[in-house]
Amino acid sequence: MPSNSSGGARRPRNPYAHLFAIPGATAFTVGNLVARLPMGMFSVSAVIMISGARGSYALAGAVTATGLAATAVVAPWTARLVDRHGQARVAVPATLVAALGSLSLLLCVRYGAPDWTLFASYAATATTPNTGGMSRARWAHLLGDDARAVHTANSFEQAADELCFMLGPVLAAFLCGALFPQAGTLTGVLLLVSGVLLFTAQRATEPPPRLRTTATSPAPPAPAPAPPSPLRARGMAPLLAAFLATGAVFGSLEVVTIAHADGQGHKAAAGLILALQAAGSCAAGLVYGAVKPRGPLDRRHLLCTAAMAALMTLPLLAVAATGSLLVLAGALLVAGMATAPTMVTGMTLVQRRTPEGRLNEGMTLAVTGILGGIACGAAGGGGAVERLGTTAGYGVPVAAACCALLLSSARACATSTPGRRRPARPRASTAA
Repeated sequence: MPSNSSGGARRPRNPYAHLFAIPGATAFTVGNLVARLPMGMFSVSAVIMISGARGSYALAGAVTATGLAATAVVAPWTARLVDRHGQARVAVPATLVAALGSLSLLLCVRYGAPDWTLFASYAATATTPNTGGMSRARWAHLLGDDARAVHTANSFEQAADELCFMLGPVLAAFLCGALFPQAGTLTGVLLLVSGVLLFTAQRATEPPPRLRTTATSPAPPAPAPAPPSPLRARGMAPLLAAFLATGAVFGSLEVVTIAHADGQGHKAAAGLILALQAAGSCAAGLVYGAVKPRGPLDRRHLLCTAAMAALMTLPLLAVAATGSLLVLAGALLVAGMATAPTMVTGMTLVQRRTPEGRLNEGMTLAVTGILGGIACGAAGGGGAVERLGTTAGYGVPVAAACCALLLSSARACATSTPGRRRPARPRASTAA
């Protein structure tokens, strides 16, 4: 039974110390961070490896896009199995299948296999479990109805996401350039498998499978009724659409920034500039988690989305007014400070809206929305750059952020019926 850490013990001043005072929290967090770091490595490693061997960035991009599309289809099903059977029973075999897909891609590239084998191999990596979602599910299980602690935990997880996606591409590019083209993929596989094994070995903090079977008689056990799909939860569809638009902000910002740096003859600086945007988001996420949340969650999400839409105008203004990469870097650092709070409040809303027993699936749907948005944003940003130039290209993340704001506003209006509150769903910790 999870212990509700909001009990009689005095809460430490540092809210993060309060989290990691929970037995087993540090161990599963370390394993999760090791498993999450490769998420920012695999696509960069694949592009470097395929383009170097086949001489085609178009082929490399098509292969990684296929993997992204496969992940959007497979990831929610993997998460549903995690909810049904438990994290360890599903995540370990799913990770091994994904690792074999990455190794197959490496061998197919290395030995000149037909192009279709690259697509098939990279599509197999779609079984990679959503380790960030599983970690958030553990925090929700351990913290129960301690809303402030859940807010801090979600902020920490978002900061960890930003850190891993900031360091992962840098590490992959370094390994592939300093050692050999396959080094990034090999290292990512080793980190993923070892991290998931370490994470799932922490059984004491694992949420119990929600769809248990009942065996009160010699007859075969009967499965418990399945909770409704997260997609049917009130307000979930527009919330996931807002995640899609937020992902478009990230995807378009990356492509346009790379194109702008390349146009000034400093393409190598694009990674550092984008890392500053992730660093700003990471720092803001940690600060946001240390602050006691105030006001209704729906209103906080709306305000954070509005702040993101406003700050996304800074890169556009920086490029239009000066064109300086240094000024752009500062603008991206500040603009990134709104994305983590937006993601934190959005993920907390997903946790609140998702039916009991399908938390991993609900959060994986949110991540899938972000990934789909990244793909759409990258395509839209690239098209804008080719047709209108990089200055106009920075209008794409602004438009995507404004779209997220409109969707968030529509969702808030739709879920705030006067005189009627959203039906509360029972939480396992409360029932305990």
